[in-house]
Amino acid sequence: MIEIDGSEGEGGGQILRSSLSLAICTQQPFHIASIRANRDKPGLMRQHLTAVKAAAEICDAQVDGAELGSRALTFRPGRLATGDYSFDIGTAGSCTLVFQTVLPALLTATGESRVRISGGTHNPGSPPFDFLARSFLPLLGRMGAKVQLDLTRHGFYPRGGGEIRARIVAGPRLGALNLQDRGAWVRGYAEAYVAAIPLHVAQRELEVIGRKLGWSRDQLLLRALPNDAGPGNALTITLEHENVIEVVTGFGEKSVRAETVAEQAAAEARDYLSAVAPVGEHLADQLLLPMALGEGGCFVTRVVTPHLRSNVAVIERFTQRRVAIEPVAGGFAISL
Repeated sequence: MIEIDGSEGEGGGQILRSSLSLAICTQQPFHIASIRANRDKPGLMRQHLTAVKAAAEICDAQVDGAELGSRALTFRPGRLATGDYSFDIGTAGSCTLVFQTVLPALLTATGESRVRISGGTHNPGSPPFDFLARSFLPLLGRMGAKVQLDLTRHGFYPRGGGEIRARIVAGPRLGALNLQDRGAWVRGYAEAYVAAIPLHVAQRELEVIGRKLGWSRDQLLLRALPNDAGPGNALTITLEHENVIEVVTGFGEKSVRAETVAEQAAAEARDYLSAVAPVGEHLADQLLLPMALGEGGCFVTRVVTPHLRSNVAVIERFTQRRVAIEPVAGGFAISL
């Protein structure tokens, strides 16, 4: 039984999600204590509980402690099976984080799976659909994965009600990923999504992006969604290079001006563009696990975050593989 301390490193949900994925793929049981100990509301929230139940369903696992607020969990994986799966978070909890929990395992199974997840699709603190579809999955495809991800319905906090659907075709072991430079600049564009929110909010956000990044009107796209998808507002900035695509996201909040949301997103985009490392801090977190389950490889990222170090610790515990972190010009080389 592998023992995991959920308070180590960043002390959030990533430790639990990575443990679930790796337990299924390596067929090793684990016990985790102090789940999400470093968060304002420790223990299992609705989206984490859904991730646990989803992981258990795809491999017929035995689970102790799978209840809201639980701070300890024991997970004993059974036989992994492909199939048609449907998971409903029941709140605005992140669909994408539940998807990322089951994806690595289903890629190692035999056959094809179809997965439907309902909840939030654009949430603060988690990768939005756009990030997975444009940044993460193309790199996974470069490693040999066959994954189709579709957004059926947008879902924002606090209402939720969104839905994503995925088709996952399991195949041979994932190949190595080597991503050490961005390649040539291709294009950049911003999208402001609004649902049951005045259009001028999106217009003001796009005006700020155009001014801060020096972009023309054809790079500034207003996406008006049906009112029943809201209320909600998200701003995405897509930065496309030949070898990698970065997606920066800002979220509208009550009492926060549209200009503030846009200025913060523009600053993050400028930080990425002014650096040379191809992999942003959030993408770095996501790439580690599929690389560890595949042939490995190397990528360069600008910073090493507590999230990344937590993922490294969990990966090394389950796989016995060692992740090397070496300083290089412009950032850090992560290899395994």
